[in-house]
Amino acid sequence: MPNWPPDPNKRPDNSANQPAPMQQSNQPSGQEWRLIENTLLASVVEQRRARRWSIFFKLLTFGYILLIFLTIGRSCSTEAPTGLDGIDTSKPHLAVVELQGTISSGDVANAYDVNDALTRAFENSNSKAVALDINSPGGSPVQSDEIWQTMMDLRKEYPDKKLYAVIGDMGASGAYYIASAADEIYVNPSSLVGSIGVIMPSYNVKGLMDKVGVEDRTITAGEYKDILSLSRPLTAYEEQHVEKVLDNTHKHFINAVKEGRGDRLKNPEQNKLFSGLFWTGEQSIELGLADKKGSISSLEKQLKLDNVVNYTPSDPFQLFMDRFAVKLGAGVGSSINLDLLPQEEGNAQMR
Repeated sequence: MPNWPPDPNKRPDNSANQPAPMQQSNQPSGQEWRLIENTLLASVVEQRRARRWSIFFKLLTFGYILLIFLTIGRSCSTEAPTGLDGIDTSKPHLAVVELQGTISSGDVANAYDVNDALTRAFENSNSKAVALDINSPGGSPVQSDEIWQTMMDLRKEYPDKKLYAVIGDMGASGAYYIASAADEIYVNPSSLVGSIGVIMPSYNVKGLMDKVGVEDRTITAGEYKDILSLSRPLTAYEEQHVEKVLDNTHKHFINAVKEGRGDRLKNPEQNKLFSGLFWTGEQSIELGLADKKGSISSLEKQLKLDNVVNYTPSDPFQLFMDRFAVKLGAGVGSSINLDLLPQEEGNAQMR
């Protein structure tokens, strides 16, 4: 029972009548939820818009590149530019055909284009002489021989029109093979000339493969199909076979040079002209590999011609692809090269 009378010094307990204290809530209100929702939706819309623009610009870029290819392809589907567009060939002139870089069916210096340019140069009655402007380390023996043969045939067909070979930095291996078909060969004193020979580099890396744990799992049909394998040495029979192949190619090279240069070659055996050695332009004149010092400009003055016309084909599509495309290996069919410069393993080169 409550004490009565109440104690005057004791404060009355009003807790029962006091409202419970409010607890602070961490949940956002409805208005805050709407603000968050609108922010997220705006972010999603912006991302979608950015993706659409990204796809649009990618398609636009692709379409632009495709248009370039179609335009170039259309221009190349007709007759390829000859390099004579807008040039007057009705006056007496020195006709020039360039042989630049590696000689190969897939490069600018290929037999089809070079032979076509040489033929057009000879057929033009206003060309008083034809000069093959050479700066090449060599290349394919097949391409080189086809150009050589065309030059010999044109000389016979047009005996009154002289054909000159003018060597710049380099006229070696397959390039010299071609040059030997000219009536005369002009060189710079510092040109590199010669390299009449054949080489096929070969390496055996089996020891290295064993160290790094690489196993050769090559499968062949044919006893000697892997004759140039890096994972094993050549057998005695295989080495003899390769030597015969290279000797035969070398023989064709030597015969072509002898036919083209004739008695101008000075003591070929004693001077080791067919050994694969190369010489400067000045030395090559002394050995009979070349005839005179000169260039296209000096030849123009010598012939007293005021006009030089370049008959070299101009193919913009090829130039475009050469700059932006990756060239793939040509395979075994083009593995033998008449080339002064080092090649990949398995490539035979004329030296």
